[in-house]
Amino acid sequence: MKKYIKYGVFAITCMVGLWGYSQNRNLDNYRQPDKNGVNVFESPKDTALTFDGVKVRVGGSSTLQFQAVDHENSGAVELIEIGDNFNLATANLDLDVALAKGVRMHLRTYLSSRHHPEPYVKGGYFQVDNLDFISPGLLEDAMKYVTVKVGHMENNYGDAHFRRTDNAQAMHNPFVGNLIMDAFTTEVGGEVYFRKNGFLGMFGLSNGKLNQAVNNPGTTGASILAKLGYDKQLTDDFRFRLTGSMYSTGKSGNVYLYSADRSGSRYYLVMENTEASTSGNFRSGRFDPGMRNEITAFMVNPFLKYKGFEFFGTFEQAKGKLEAEADDRTATQLAGELIYRFGKTENFYLGTRYNTVNADTAAGEDITIDRFQLGGGVFLTKNILAKIEYVNQQYDGFDPASIFSEGEFKGVLLEAVISF
Repeated sequence: MKKYIKYGVFAITCMVGLWGYSQNRNLDNYRQPDKNGVNVFESPKDTALTFDGVKVRVGGSSTLQFQAVDHENSGAVELIEIGDNFNLATANLDLDVALAKGVRMHLRTYLSSRHHPEPYVKGGYFQVDNLDFISPGLLEDAMKYVTVKVGHMENNYGDAHFRRTDNAQAMHNPFVGNLIMDAFTTEVGGEVYFRKNGFLGMFGLSNGKLNQAVNNPGTTGASILAKLGYDKQLTDDFRFRLTGSMYSTGKSGNVYLYSADRSGSRYYLVMENTEASTSGNFRSGRFDPGMRNEITAFMVNPFLKYKGFEFFGTFEQAKGKLEAEADDRTATQLAGELIYRFGKTENFYLGTRYNTVNADTAAGEDITIDRFQLGGGVFLTKNILAKIEYVNQQYDGFDPASIFSEGEFKGVLLEAVISF
């Protein structure tokens, strides 16, 4: 009996401690991982700082999908047989720490992902919005508008990456899948932001490497990132944002801008051959233009929200080549999302996305990939989201011997998301 009393007291003590801890989980200049983070892009910049000691925020996400998707092609290459069933549940662990006034750290670990069932660190960064930790009042006027981020982190190229699913963090994506050309990479570098009266400027440098190592020093060089934009709540009902971004590297052993996401595509094993595996073929349904040695990419993103209606667009063009190629190739992506959010607190939404890619491949093909998505969702609480999506993706222009020749996949996906 004493043992059970001891365990009971211990459990109650833990719950009381967690209850007290959970009353204030807010951090300065922080994008919330729940519904409150929807339609937030860069972490907000607020000069009213509340630091009163080191504070650790433990959070995470868990996501599960049911997939009922069929695929077909010309028959030149046999496709793997896929059925209707649940996919591997994915999970993230987030640590966010307020270290000093206007200084915080972020670290994300993938606990379970499509490519790696074992835990591994995605990346993290150190964010500075105030320099009082060095000397009180240091550059106080400048730091009202400046933010500095340094780390092995997700690069801020374009705005689409703020709305994409990041392994289990799918709360901010109104759909189940990401874009066909999914621009996402984690590199060691730094970014400096200037924001004032709605205007945004960012300049960044990274070492251009996904896998960090000191060998082969002559094969890589710095990558340059830049962003200019304007984001303003013009009236109580109307918000307007427009940004243009650039990512460029002229010397890289392997550019990973469109292939760095090891957490994998949400469309499991579509358009894969009979030898495919869930973890080994984790980019199903995506397209990587294969510009491995140098690349310059531009992305323009308009975002408009009027009451419950919102539009998010993507225009992207990438130019680059393989080492053996004499001339650059081009890949162009267009995407448009229309979302209607409704209910007293916009807990419900319906939406559609059209996404198309036209590209020259290293094999000399002029290919087109079109995707149509129709979906909806409901926030059961601010931390729980349920989604449904219909997807239809078609391939055109591929060589008759290719697995993508006359290719198509279509079907329905259900997704449940928890994020806190």
